[in-house]
Amino acid sequence: MKVNNKQYRTVWIEGNDVCMIEQNLLPFEFHIYHAKTYKDTCGAIKTMIVRGAGALGTTAGYAMAQASMEAPENKYSEFISQAKSEIESARPTAQNLFYAVERVYNAACISKEKAVAEAKKVADEDALASRKIGEYGNTLIKDGFNILTHCNAGWLAFVDYGTALSPIYTAHHTGKKIFVYVDETRPRSQGARLTAWELKNENVPHAIIPDNAGAFLMSQGKVNMIITGADRIARNGDTANKIGTLEKAIVAKHFRIPFYVAAPTSTIDLNCPMGKDIPIEHRSEEEVLYQTGLDKNGNLVEILVCSPGSNAINPAFDVTPAEFITGIITEKGIISASEKDITSLITDVTQNNK
Repeated sequence: MKVNNKQYRTVWIEGNDVCMIEQNLLPFEFHIYHAKTYKDTCGAIKTMIVRGAGALGTTAGYAMAQASMEAPENKYSEFISQAKSEIESARPTAQNLFYAVERVYNAACISKEKAVAEAKKVADEDALASRKIGEYGNTLIKDGFNILTHCNAGWLAFVDYGTALSPIYTAHHTGKKIFVYVDETRPRSQGARLTAWELKNENVPHAIIPDNAGAFLMSQGKVNMIITGADRIARNGDTANKIGTLEKAIVAKHFRIPFYVAAPTSTIDLNCPMGKDIPIEHRSEEEVLYQTGLDKNGNLVEILVCSPGSNAINPAFDVTPAEFITGIITEKGIISASEKDITSLITDVTQNNK
């Protein structure tokens, strides 16, 4: 994606530094964060300087490569093994993180050079998969469609293109007239801050809506389809995504509106039988109690927006059962959210990669 007439990826590596767009400052400031050590990169993952399934995976892969470069020769294996555990504990729900770390760790066991090369390969594959998801997803979008999406599964959530937004970008670039309803996505407002910023940057017609307005719009016949991303897809098709996704899926099924999940095959976890087995991250209550924005003087400030003294509960994800999902848009094509189709797809991918 171009920002200020310059082409960017969401995350990349320069020498030993992992560089990433500082997403906590968007849409008010565009800043590149440089993580100089693997611990710095872990910190960026934990504090959501970088977030989104593919971007987390790629960043974690780069962190593993950094650890390999930092490891002392006399304690190399011990160092990278400990680093692997630290990186994997940074965000527990996103399957892409574990997928990338495992690949780069196995390469690091051979050499530092192979670790860096494998991390870059993970990044390139993520960008290509997202582009292919856009091509397949575009076949589902008709001219004049109104599409609802939740959270941010766009360019910022992956290395490039995104998943849920990739079909939207492809449809827009091919001349289809579309409109996007952007869930604000409380508590961190990734929809209102990130998805809306992306769509505006690409001149895609859109409007930000309160999270609890989706059902009303669907009841009025104003939504033709829903596309969301995914942080982990279980073997049976149950899917974890940003909190609030489940509500949209339930309402969509009631009003017979197609509900699609867009995700690369790296998000599928065959070792996770069903949704109840997906670990759900619980984040700080301060994300609910406080909001960040610009004051009247253009200064970035954090303010309390809830009743002083009250506590908050902040689950970061929920799980949508497979029965509510119309289909899964992958880089290999569109499949049903069934164990048979998912297992067959991953088997084919694994065999082709051998």
